[in-house]
Amino acid sequence: MKYDYLIVGAGLAGSVLAERIATILQKNVLVIDRRNHIGGNCFDYQNEFAITIQKYGPHIFHTNSKKIWDYISQFTDWHHYFHKVLALIDGELVPIPFNINSLYQLFSPNYAKKIEKKLLENYQFGSKIPIFNLLQSNDNDLKLLADYIYQNVFLGYNLKQWGIKPEELDPAVANRVPVLLNRDNRYFQDKYQGIPAEGYTKIFERMLDNPNIELQLNTDCKDVINITQYDNLIYTGAIDEFFDYEYGELPYRSLKFVNKNLNIKQYQPCAIINYPNNYDFTRITEYKHFLDEESNSTTISIEYPEVFERGKNERYYPIPKEENQNIYEKYINKAKPLQNIRFIGRLAQYRYYNMDQVIGEALKEFEKIQQELKI
Repeated sequence: MKYDYLIVGAGLAGSVLAERIATILQKNVLVIDRRNHIGGNCFDYQNEFAITIQKYGPHIFHTNSKKIWDYISQFTDWHHYFHKVLALIDGELVPIPFNINSLYQLFSPNYAKKIEKKLLENYQFGSKIPIFNLLQSNDNDLKLLADYIYQNVFLGYNLKQWGIKPEELDPAVANRVPVLLNRDNRYFQDKYQGIPAEGYTKIFERMLDNPNIELQLNTDCKDVINITQYDNLIYTGAIDEFFDYEYGELPYRSLKFVNKNLNIKQYQPCAIINYPNNYDFTRITEYKHFLDEESNSTTISIEYPEVFERGKNERYYPIPKEENQNIYEKYINKAKPLQNIRFIGRLAQYRYYNMDQVIGEALKEFEKIQQELKI
């Protein structure tokens, strides 16, 4: 059989494009994935305690885009969840991102009040202050606060998560967790936030449940790409792997999860607690908090960052450094002349995307396809 589109990868980018092409264009699509499940790193399942486990780590959906929210809401109802994270700092569990509540919890009331006043004299209430901006303050008290936050919130966590100091990364990474000049303990401030009421996997099942879509799991791209007939290829895998690492391997950080089932109702007060300075792991997730699932037992996941190694673990986070971007640019330039091949998604574009950003990129790519077909 000949397919209009071969899509490599059944994660967010591949599944959104497959659904749009099959539903709107009425084209036939073959979706393949080397894993034994759909959903990419969003894949989840219920364990023996009826707790929904996110196999590849916690995913909280959040976006300010009504277009993206409305699109994905076609495939799920929502458990309206506002994510709150605590971090163990100086023996105290304090809200992260660091905010005014964190300030008063860690410092004496008089000193905290003094610092709050100075912050409000220099920044607007409600603003999000990048840590490197705060570090450049000329005020001694604000500089002291910035140094404290950098040392206790950012430095240790980044060294574990990325293997390098925060200043060695693209500033956009550090700016993802700013200092908040408010008392909002939510980790995200987006307009739309939630966890799919039936889990993420159900979203992908509904997206791909289309007579125009054929799905093949446990299928490697290299095994089928030259023997399958198709008019267009959409590739969502690692771009360096597609080109057989011609210009070298793009580095990633990976993660190892150690799951533990505990015979207690609750292990910690919220879904995620970060450990910036203690232990070798970065955080512990207790999954039942996400959907308020009831069980006399609980499951936690202890998260250890590690270097990505082919054949050993999974690619999670592209490492946003200039030298890595230069390697990526070589691959994307090699890809440009190729006819009827599109590279889309976190791995194909070597970008640190949130879920909503991947969906947005896929929807934009579909609009390009429509324009090219003059539909």
